[in-house]
Amino acid sequence: MALTKEIAAFVSGLTYADLPQAAIDVAKLGFLDCSGVLIAGSAEDTARIMETTLLAALDGKPEASIVFTERRASALVAARINGTAAHALDYDDAGGHRSAILVPAILAEGEALGSTGKDMITAYVAGFEVWSELVRREDDQLHEKGWHPTGVYGAVAAAAAMANLRRLNPEETAVAIALGASQASGVVANFGTMIKPFHAGASAHAGVLAGRLAANGMSGGLSVLEHKRGFLAAVSPRGSVDRSRSATHLGRDWHIVNDGVSIKKFPTCYCTHRAIDAMLGLVAERPIRPDEVEEIRVKIGKTQAAILINHRPQTGLEAKFSIEFTMACALLEQAVTLQHLTDSFVLRPEVQKLLPKVFVDADETYDPTLTSYSPADQVSVRLTSGEVLVSEEISRARGHISRPLAREELFAKFEACLAYGGSDLDPMGAFEMFETLETLGAGWPRELPRQGVERMRA
Repeated sequence: MALTKEIAAFVSGLTYADLPQAAIDVAKLGFLDCSGVLIAGSAEDTARIMETTLLAALDGKPEASIVFTERRASALVAARINGTAAHALDYDDAGGHRSAILVPAILAEGEALGSTGKDMITAYVAGFEVWSELVRREDDQLHEKGWHPTGVYGAVAAAAAMANLRRLNPEETAVAIALGASQASGVVANFGTMIKPFHAGASAHAGVLAGRLAANGMSGGLSVLEHKRGFLAAVSPRGSVDRSRSATHLGRDWHIVNDGVSIKKFPTCYCTHRAIDAMLGLVAERPIRPDEVEEIRVKIGKTQAAILINHRPQTGLEAKFSIEFTMACALLEQAVTLQHLTDSFVLRPEVQKLLPKVFVDADETYDPTLTSYSPADQVSVRLTSGEVLVSEEISRARGHISRPLAREELFAKFEACLAYGGSDLDPMGAFEMFETLETLGAGWPRELPRQGVERMRA
């Protein structure tokens, strides 16, 4: 069986009963964290512009909620707005930002269809498995070619999730995947701008549209993934992608269990997180005054360095993709938070003065499992006195699946995101509903508890 059909058969046949508990737990964590950062991101200009534009031009039947408010739109529009909001702060989970596409698409279409929590979890796992399966077939780094993997793989994964949610048959599912592949896009040159989160919103929208078109009878190429001029070959930087290996292991060896969801502790590009942990470790042991700093050297991977394109950021958006800013912020503030990713903070003289003192040493070796990253990141600070402070080597950031955040830390992030986004949701009530997502019935997103309103359960 051809690759596209094999994957389609897996997606079409996957049910909640098939899922291992570990996969269910990862999916719920993805929904919980992404929903918080989605609300926080809704306060950003890029999400506001997307909402205003789409509501005016594309809105139809009010099927789904926009950022968990009373505002409603068609599922297509809600997915696009919510997907943009989910990635607006770059605070959503690492490893491709899968939840920022899968969760908004599933929430929007799931609300329109009357899907249960179990239905949505299953769709998330289906999309996650397809995403990981495609990523594992490519040895080269899409970022270095200029592709943004979130937008490229995300459209296909979201289409697979929608096919599962709609219970499409295998051929319809293959068409949905083909439709997702033909909508995939996103380029690295737009990192640090409002367009980067647009990639996530566009992919969430693409998935919903793909599922609906396939359900309504659109036909398409049934070998779109493995064709010599198909999806995998087209996005492969050097053409070395594996288009022939069978995918019959899907549903037995679970990518979602092996990969998990790595939660971001800081609202910046994940490529900065290990170095931030390293700098915070240094200043926790020995606070450093900015006037003491002669030079800061950061050892990170070659691909990480290629992604962090803003060396002299002037805005909060640019600072998210700047190793120079994150090192300056961590040294000055002993923290990197949403409050630091503002234009006014980035432009502070003490911040700007430190930026040219930060130098990158790019490591051309790669971690065997964290393939876009060096085996470890490390920071050293040379002081004007001649003393050199060297951090420990950090191979996994706090929040990575191997160093998970405690429940209290997850709730603190969730609560802070709701406050940042001005949400009227009750933080603990909403948090607990996402923790028990598998127990919720049809229409549950409309029953998320509001502050001052008695909590209801489906």
